[in-house]
Amino acid sequence: MASSETIRTLLLDGRDIALDAEGYLINLDDWSPAVAERLAAEEGRELTAEHWDVIEVLRDFYQRFSLSPAMRPLTKAMTQRFGPEKGRSLHLMRLFPDSPPKVGARLAGLPKPTNCL
Repeated sequence: MASSETIRTLLLDGRDIALDAEGYLINLDDWSPAVAERLAAEEGRELTAEHWDVIEVLRDFYQRFSLSPAMRPLTKAMTQRFGPEKGRSLHLMRLFPDSPPKVGARLAGLPKPTNCL
């Protein structure tokens, strides 16, 4: 689980948003689409509608279950919402090559999935 110690801050619209060592929000209430865009830009990513679909599913999953999904529950939730093509792990890996659950959760303003290294 990510440490709750602030390591750095993200300045956005005159506000300092606290991040942990891995770039996850310290305070989940600090999330906004603008925060997601800024975090993505820091990684050299431009968020497309397909990225936003994943972020929406991640945020809905967290709201329902109070946890960030690992890969298998994420693919299942994506399949249920958007169909089998968008639920395929290959599709998610194309969007978030490093780790769809980890990178997606960070951009969605959620805690790191507990079973992801």
